[in-house]
Amino acid sequence: MAENDIAEFAMDEQTAATHEAGLSVQDFANLNLDTLDAATPEVMSRQATINIGTIGHVAHGKSTVVKAMSGVRTTRFRKEAIMNITIHLGYANAKIFKCSKCPAPSCYQAFGSSQSDATACQQCGEAMKLVRHVSFVDCPGHDVLMATMLNGAAIMDAALLLIAANETFPQPQTLEHLKAVEIMKLRNVIVLQNKIDLVKDVPAKDQFQQIRTYLDGTVGLQAPILPISAQLKYNVDALLEYICHIPLPTRTLKCDSRMTVVRSFDVNRPGDNIDDLCGGVAGGSVLQGILKVGDLVEVRPGVISRTTGGSSAFSCTPITTRVETLKAEGNSLKYAIPGGLIAVGTTLDPTLTRQNKLVGQMIGAVGSLPEVYADIEVNFFLLSQLVGSKNAAVRVSKLQPDEQLQINVGTLTAGATVVAVTTNPDYAKLRLVTPVCCSIGEQIAISRRVDKHFRLIGWGKIQRGAAVACTSSQSQ
Repeated sequence: MAENDIAEFAMDEQTAATHEAGLSVQDFANLNLDTLDAATPEVMSRQATINIGTIGHVAHGKSTVVKAMSGVRTTRFRKEAIMNITIHLGYANAKIFKCSKCPAPSCYQAFGSSQSDATACQQCGEAMKLVRHVSFVDCPGHDVLMATMLNGAAIMDAALLLIAANETFPQPQTLEHLKAVEIMKLRNVIVLQNKIDLVKDVPAKDQFQQIRTYLDGTVGLQAPILPISAQLKYNVDALLEYICHIPLPTRTLKCDSRMTVVRSFDVNRPGDNIDDLCGGVAGGSVLQGILKVGDLVEVRPGVISRTTGGSSAFSCTPITTRVETLKAEGNSLKYAIPGGLIAVGTTLDPTLTRQNKLVGQMIGAVGSLPEVYADIEVNFFLLSQLVGSKNAAVRVSKLQPDEQLQINVGTLTAGATVVAVTTNPDYAKLRLVTPVCCSIGEQIAISRRVDKHFRLIGWGKIQRGAAVACTSSQSQ
């Protein structure tokens, strides 16, 4: 099995029953859209209802702080373990409980996603209340992995910006990640001054003031700054309190379901009996509507084929499949609402989903998904200068015809060629190397190759596009 395939999705019945003991039961008979929301016990008990990303410079403690709260090590791949860095997007869920007797912030305690709803306080033994169920999206901090970070930013509702107290501020990717969440209009940000145990009081206070001045004067972001030590779990309870005060986003439930794919994989192991084989699995976040077990859904663009040149360079065949299972980490679901990271077991041929082949595609109710485009026209906005560069300030030059760019649309990273550029207003026609299923008006991030790596140079909004010809859906 390839390294990118994650096989922990399948559990035997006995393990699943033990894993889900003490969780609220979901029942289609009691499903009422008028009363259903992110705080409904049947939802919050089993799935996360808000996505929080960890961003910042490499080795500033992003994965460590996620592990301190969730108990989950997000670096699961062999190469990540060897290099001791995050390469792929990491995922972990955590339940946050509050004790009514203990004083704040020690009254807030975090556990894994499978923790029983009837959990006693570890300090006083009092029954606690579940107040949040969070999905963490752990982003890599290395400059060459900026595209991966932008993919994760597409599904974030809030972010934790990690800044190491024992390094000078600001570091290159601290600025680049901060600019990325600004472009994505992410306003709920908590700044964590990590590794506070490695510095003395005066340097820590000086850096704290530098961060505050930069956020207030340069970015205009009124974000709280919390000193912590993720390794020692110092002030983690205070961080949990801050997270619980992040408002839950308003979700649209009474509409056709739509989900963006951030990973896909094959859960079958070599040597499995043919009768035990499962369909492909797609992981991602529901954007709108409710996804239910048994639903017939469509995957777009689906199977992509190359045809002739020009605007007809591609044709696509959407795939119709059935939702066989839904899981949030190890918790089985009957239905999933927007928020949190969900694994969707389907009837798809596993060869279509292995090694993240469906990343960037959309899943939703049959006939409800947007058009597929290979040529798009965007209203773009370029940064005045390159952020995150180790060199002196580098001005961002204008886009040029035939220039090669990299764009992020939702969770898709795609190469693009500039076909034409106009000014006043600034519009560019882009030809993508792979078609994308997206809506008109959707925001994109634009990157250019600088010093052998793609660096963020601006953003844009899709104004129109040439739809790719889609043949009739294949059923699987």
